[in-house]
Amino acid sequence: MANELTVTRNDEARRYEIHVGDELGGFLDFRPAGEDRTTLPHTEVDPAFAGRGLGKVLASEALADLARRGGSIIPSCPFVAHYLRENDVPGLVVEWPNDDDAADAAGPGQPS
Repeated sequence: MANELTVTRNDEARRYEIHVGDELGGFLDFRPAGEDRTTLPHTEVDPAFAGRGLGKVLASEALADLARRGGSIIPSCPFVAHYLRENDVPGLVVEWPNDDDAADAAGPGQPS
């Protein structure tokens, strides 16, 4: 099915990827930040797929996977911070960045 959405973890590239059919529609980067901690610095959706909710699906699946893996996440990406303020992710431990720049910048707009 051409419009099927799948989210996969690409450990080599250190990112979660969302595919629309067999096309890469976007990604959410992750970086180790010490023992059992992961920083989420950036989310990007291909403009060709804008307005389809790919960012929300990508964030939902990636954060659910991170919750299953344990540890905590640091949402330095404004899109992820905004998603977390509006959605509960069972089992996810969130360490908000010390400076609130990411959270303050988080708005309802598209991931950059």
